[in-house]
Amino acid sequence: MGNSDPIIPRVSFEMCPIRSSLGVLGKKWTLLVMRDVAFYRLIKFSQILKNNRGLTPRVLSLRLLDLRKDGLIERVSDPKDQRVVKYRLTKKGNDTIPILTAFIQYGAQYHSEKVFEDGKPHPLAELFPEERRIMLGRLLSYASGARASTKPTIDNNSRPSTNAGT
Repeated sequence: MGNSDPIIPRVSFEMCPIRSSLGVLGKKWTLLVMRDVAFYRLIKFSQILKNNRGLTPRVLSLRLLDLRKDGLIERVSDPKDQRVVKYRLTKKGNDTIPILTAFIQYGAQYHSEKVFEDGKPHPLAELFPEERRIMLGRLLSYASGARASTKPTIDNNSRPSTNAGT
């Protein structure tokens, strides 16, 4: 297959998985909220607001509700103080980590002047040297040519480090 040959999907463009996924993940602020929930083990509402200048409490409440309804995140009450609520990814939510990884890779390569102090592109392997399995999730078996498993192998207690400038 040459570079100019089209890549024809096995599904129609009208029934496109990208279009369907954008129904949830394509709303303003959603990917940044998912980033915060994915890259912290448990995160509070106030921490998400603090990390995202311009995000309002009302919009954050709506995004968290949408993500909970879609089964991507869950609320967790602190056992010592039930008033303290934090958010974490569900097993389904863990499957969004490769999407976030693709955005990280793109930004680290093509927007490095905005992301890194040295302004130079950095490879994903440098940013997350020990996290390949988590960052790629089920895509890892696809990339390596192996048959994909039907269940993700990431658990909620395993998260990538947060020092990558994301």
